[in-house]
Amino acid sequence: MDKIQKQALQVAKEIVVKFIEVGRISPSNFSEHFSAIHADVVASVVEQEKALAADGKGDAQ
Repeated sequence: MDKIQKQALQVAKEIVVKFIEVGRISPSNFSEHFSAIHADVVASVVEQEKALAADGKGDAQ
């Protein structure tokens, strides 16, 4: 797993945990929400990388 994937996984986990803390998600349906949130985080990262590449900024790492 590369650095970006690990960071996306961590961000998704933190988002879900925060939603559980505020009562928006229950622990019983964690996996359902985690998958969707993780997919959105990864899609956002990929979109940002493409935008940076298009602007000629290259790899943001």
